[in-house]
Amino acid sequence: MNTDLKYALALTKLKGVGGKTAKKLLSYSGGYQEVFKLSKLDFQQIDGVGSILANSLFNQINSTDLMQIVNDELTFIDKNEIDVFLFKGKQYPDRLIHCEDGPLVLFGKGNINFNNARILAVVGTRKISPYGIESCEQIIKGLQDKNVLVVSGLAYGVDTYAHKLSVDYDVQTIGVLAHGLDRIYPSINRKLAQKMCDNGGLLTEFMSGTNPDRENFPKRNRIIAGIADATLVIESAKKGGSLITAEIANGYNRDVFAVPGRVGDEFSEGCNYLIKSNKAHLVQNAQDIFDMMGWEHEVSSKPIQQKLFVELTEIEQTIKDAFDKENILHIDQLVNRTGLSNGMIAMDLLDMEFKGYIKALPGKQYKLLI
Repeated sequence: MNTDLKYALALTKLKGVGGKTAKKLLSYSGGYQEVFKLSKLDFQQIDGVGSILANSLFNQINSTDLMQIVNDELTFIDKNEIDVFLFKGKQYPDRLIHCEDGPLVLFGKGNINFNNARILAVVGTRKISPYGIESCEQIIKGLQDKNVLVVSGLAYGVDTYAHKLSVDYDVQTIGVLAHGLDRIYPSINRKLAQKMCDNGGLLTEFMSGTNPDRENFPKRNRIIAGIADATLVIESAKKGGSLITAEIANGYNRDVFAVPGRVGDEFSEGCNYLIKSNKAHLVQNAQDIFDMMGWEHEVSSKPIQQKLFVELTEIEQTIKDAFDKENILHIDQLVNRTGLSNGMIAMDLLDMEFKGYIKALPGKQYKLLI
């Protein structure tokens, strides 16, 4: 049995511990199992953990009930062939690692490539209009054969159409759930979810037995926003989950797009507001997204002269090595692969751009030129 997995599951079930605190516990202790060896005094030394929480954590980690829950989940994972992705593990999504409130553990089902070069989140109202359906189809159809992964929440309305159209047009798609993998909500999407697993799949941070409770949906939305390079809002009222997801994406420094609608239409108010307040780029089709994200570049007919005997600093060589066999990487991937801070890598990327070693692309991506 994977020891890290066992204790990672236990860590997620500790009351009073969210993603941020869990990562502090890991950083202090040095590992998942090591968290469960900490004393009350150790817990009190950790930033943000006071004496009350320290006492609670110490009592919880010595509870037999906690480990029974973990053992039941391990049985479910094994029986249902669930994939589990641990924070900073090899298969954990690169884009989520640097989201401070990102989940510690993710459960997946299907054929999932989290680190696809192009990931687009598609969100919107549950009461999608014919205009919204037409806009959704036009954009998803435009993603065909473009190596784009579509992420949404498998809810009614825009989410369902985004997934269904992705399946129809053979675009890889992932549904992020607000409950465990032992159920599908809404149940009407059960067959759709099965089809999605052939070219994409399902993802959640919640253990089996977790109901789709109201408070779980904002948590799900942060994963949708964090796992993608950009978030597209197709239709939305002035208030709702879609605008929350857009705000989270902006907070993560990700691009946000919105399809404009007719003035006065209830479910165009949210999109029009995002565009008017400069919180989203106006888009009408898939090509608009590709142009703004720099996802499509024509190869120049004039060959680029390779620089001979390039002398790189130690950090520049580290950045160059991070590209490995890939030509274009998002800044989050570079931070993850190099171990450099955002501030440090930003300065070196700028220096490398001035020297002609790399090229900055829209969407916070960089292309290696040497």
